[in-house]
Amino acid sequence: MKGMEKRSNWSILANDILKGRSVTKEEALKVLRASDSEILAVLTAAYTLRYHYYNNVVKLNMIVNAKSGLCPENCGYCAQSSIADTEVDKYPLWDKESLIRGAEEAVQRKAGTYCIVASGRGPTNKEIDQVTEAVKDIKAAMPLTICACLGILKEGQAERLKKAGVDRYNHNLNTHVDHHDAITTTHTYADRETTIDSAKQAEMSPCSGVIAGMGETEEQLIETFFALKEWDADSVPINLLHPVKGTPLENRETVGPLTSLKIIAAARFILPDKEIRVAGGREVNLRSLQPLALYAANSIFIGDYLTTGGQQVMADQQMIEDMGFSVDEPYGTKTT
Repeated sequence: MKGMEKRSNWSILANDILKGRSVTKEEALKVLRASDSEILAVLTAAYTLRYHYYNNVVKLNMIVNAKSGLCPENCGYCAQSSIADTEVDKYPLWDKESLIRGAEEAVQRKAGTYCIVASGRGPTNKEIDQVTEAVKDIKAAMPLTICACLGILKEGQAERLKKAGVDRYNHNLNTHVDHHDAITTTHTYADRETTIDSAKQAEMSPCSGVIAGMGETEEQLIETFFALKEWDADSVPINLLHPVKGTPLENRETVGPLTSLKIIAAARFILPDKEIRVAGGREVNLRSLQPLALYAANSIFIGDYLTTGGQQVMADQQMIEDMGFSVDEPYGTKTT
């Protein structure tokens, strides 16, 4: 009987949220701490919210590593950081033609969002020139949402990106303010907040998320989701740490499938109407339970990530179809 009551409680919470009540931090923590036997009830409740706002549609995002390596920052999770003992490709920012070819590939893969990512602390004005020139041509030829992730922005750069046609700017909070300095010391948490604010002020859609599994506490993870709620991030990528050999976090254990699902579900309870995207690390953390993440999340990356491989595009599209979902417009089947 107790099990039935617990399952009912998750459903009641989801319905309360749909009626306008915000979940509390204590309630969100209970999602993370739910027993493994409750996982289907938790996901069913999260799906109630996901379906209300997004139906059975999945947004596809394709990421390109448009500038690799050569980064002066010391982020402990990153294979491209200055302190990583890794072998990654090192090359400057792609030229205009390469950025356009990447967009064409995104269209071929049925992605609605094309994410241009560059390593480094932040872009030079010359690099902004390269990106904006390419974006103008892409937007003129292809109905893609353009997301840029170029690092910490200087004054005036956000406005230039917006004017060229960049729709969204990604800059993750990554972790809790109190855990930030355990992950990197070459920039501050405030630097990240300033860049998110710059994107918002320039009227780009703010995209900001987390990397779970870097040693943060459950309370810190939940509080970071609430911080993203305060920032009113439209899109929230949930990265699950993929420990890379040669980085300071190489020996951390992966989050694991059931815990990963609870993290994604908790994000949906806290941010019921936002785009929740399963991002880097989903293959190694969720493993065979990847399809279940779609009950809480409504967005995924397809193809490879920055320095780690992803699931084959056809496998992702088959997974979406097998789950009874459809790919979002403009390239998928419209759901009414």
